[in-house]
Amino acid sequence: MPDPAPEVARDVPAADAGRRHLIACICCDAVYQRTDLAEGERAQCLRCGGTLYRESTRAYHRLLPLVVTALILFLVSNVFPIVEMDLKGIHTQTTLWGAVQALYADRNMALVALLVFATTILFPLAEMLMMLYLLAPMARHRLPAGFEHVLRCIQRTRPWGMIEVYLLGVVVTLVKLSTVADIVPGAALWSFSALVVVMAVMLSFDPRDLWQYVKKEPLQ
Repeated sequence: MPDPAPEVARDVPAADAGRRHLIACICCDAVYQRTDLAEGERAQCLRCGGTLYRESTRAYHRLLPLVVTALILFLVSNVFPIVEMDLKGIHTQTTLWGAVQALYADRNMALVALLVFATTILFPLAEMLMMLYLLAPMARHRLPAGFEHVLRCIQRTRPWGMIEVYLLGVVVTLVKLSTVADIVPGAALWSFSALVVVMAVMLSFDPRDLWQYVKKEPLQ
């Protein structure tokens, strides 16, 4: 369904900026006063037309179950084999961590191994754990220690999570190898695919919106 007619945010005089709740456009850095939206509405930047934020109450209530689901899928994706391959009687299988180790064993691919590790394991796991750290206490109406610092870390970490790029590379590789070997997708490949979908839903939620729920709910 198309988005309802957008609600355009109001510009804010510089003299009042220190006394009001402001939000900056991530595309052009224009600053606006944040106002309440009705369900399904979104606020747009007057300068560039980019989306500033959406009304996300429903998304917020689904966020904690999504984070827990993502962590379970992430664990499965790293414990079980991604793929099993039979090439002329030689049977091999590998996990995500095994693929990183294999790349690192080749001196010419060490930097690639570190990049794969960072973008498919380290940063996605860090974001999920930080989200869990914030959301679990908030569900019990408690304010987690270091809330603002963790939230900033999430925003800085998020662009570096690229598990969907890795999954695409795996699929392309399996298609090419299928002409010379028998390929059996492992449990981790299916859980990894589900993880990409769950992460995509999580990424649709702007972590900056957590500030709104801290203000609305009486947290201890």
